[in-house]
Amino acid sequence: MLTPDANSRKAAEAPASASEQNLSGLDLYGDGNLPLMECQGHRLAPECAAQFIKMQTAAANDGIEIAICSSYRDFDRQLGIWNAKASGKRPVLDKASRPIDIQRLDDNQLLDAILLWSAMPGMSRHHWGTDLDLFDAKNISRESLQLIDSEYHPGGPCHQLHLWLTANAADFGFYFPYQLGLSGVSPEPWHLSYYPLADTYLAAFDTDKLKARLEQADIEFKAPILTRLEALVSRYVYFVAPSPNGPVNPIIKK
Repeated sequence: MLTPDANSRKAAEAPASASEQNLSGLDLYGDGNLPLMECQGHRLAPECAAQFIKMQTAAANDGIEIAICSSYRDFDRQLGIWNAKASGKRPVLDKASRPIDIQRLDDNQLLDAILLWSAMPGMSRHHWGTDLDLFDAKNISRESLQLIDSEYHPGGPCHQLHLWLTANAADFGFYFPYQLGLSGVSPEPWHLSYYPLADTYLAAFDTDKLKARLEQADIEFKAPILTRLEALVSRYVYFVAPSPNGPVNPIIKK
């Protein structure tokens, strides 16, 4: 496991985070003007990176080798994932992680199927630098990882990691935003969010700004997306498990 000393120093020297700045000029939709820093080959918000390194060190003391699979993704990266699934170049999975025959679905049905596991560009928490997909590098390689439920369930290579995070992540400011019955997105036992900052971003999320960005994008299913945008944001952005700080009450413009 890589020692976190260098990353700890970088985090300590990082500029003030967005929670210490005016949010009005920040882009929450993936165009990259948030304060981010390098952390073990990934980009994270500085305070998220500092707390992740502390959590990683604590887990290592318990025999868990936490590694990052994915963190910050910009709009264009998320757009590529979305369009690849919409066009059949990447598989679309059902709630049981089984491939779906997308030829049998109309545009709205396929849109909803993709949203079970993949965020729409502009609506991903990975745009914020606060959210990470994690795995146990002691038990599975990044190349073998599929990010499916069975890897984090009993008998899976990341099950002990999931148990450890369930017991300890909140001590470092992290929690699972996607939980059964508590989120529009399917449960993701690999996805952690740094809630002291993510809650702030969620409250500041602006559907009008997202709409303006999507109108400019070359995105599959643009017409049904824009028609349903308020409902989609309500379900897939605002509807997440409440953090230990409690539910977020976004300011929704009328």
